[in-house]
Formats: sequence, structure tokens, C-alpha cells
Amino acid sequence: QSLGAMPTHLRKHRKKRGQRTVGYGRVGQHRKHPAGRGNAGGQHHHRIMMDKYHPGYFGKVGMRYFHKTKNQFFCPTINLDKLWTLVPEEARAKATASNAPVIDCIAKGVFKVLGKGALPDKPVIVKAKYFSKLAEKKIKDAGGECVLSA
Repeated sequence: QSLGAMPTHLRKHRKKRGQRTVGYGRVGQHRKHPAGRGNAGGQHHHRIMMDKYHPGYFGKVGMRYFHKTKNQFFCPTINLDKLWTLVPEEARAKATASNAPVIDCIAKGVFKVLGKGALPDKPVIVKAKYFSKLAEKKIKDAGGECVLSA
């Protein structure tokens, strides 16, 4: 239940009416932001909390990469268990050793084939830029072929 739905007459400050300090004491008083706003003091008076609950928050890690262009690292992947979703269902039904369907991954926007999952025992010709070792082994064990294309 949010505080917005709570009726005013049940709120704590109704009981505090007429008390000058409103429960905050005579000496310290209620100040606005005694510990600083937000993450202030993370390296000073809040250091123990930061070290305990947020280790590694301050500082740097790794090397800098100036002008990193993301294009050269663009490499969408697909696992073997999803490979057959790139071709229509009837192509899978017609697949035989003499008539293996060609799955052109690059045309479907996938560059690399990874080896998770199992392939059905149907030969298939897979065209991609990259294959992992396990994917290549599983495709060849199923009687298929891995074709590297740029």
C-alpha cells in the first residue's frame, strides 16, 4: 500500500501536532541532509558502507580502446538447436542425403554458428562466416557440410 492511499488522520505527524521538536530531540534537531545528498562521502564518511556492499565501485579496470568502432566486432550468432528455424518446415521434411538443404546464415543476418544443442540426423549445408569447433563437428557427424563464406 502506497503512502498516497493512506488517510491523513492515521499519519504519525497528526499525533505530533503541538510538539515543538516533533520527535527529533532538543540537541541534534532535524536537519536537511546531514550525511550529504545521494552518493556523497563514498570515499570519506561512507567508506565502510561502500567497501562492504559495493566493492570495486571506485577506480578503473582494463585498458582503454580509443575510437572503438563496433562494426568490426558485429557477429550475430545462432546455436545448432535453432539452426533449422532459418529454413521453411517443408525443406526439413524433404531433406535427404542426396538432396540436402542449404542454410545460408549470412542471408538471414547470422554470422557465426555455435554448437549448443543437437541436430536432427539430416544432412544440411550450412553457409556462415564462422563456425565453432563443436558446431562443425556436429554438422559433419549429421552428414552435413560447413561452407565458409565472407
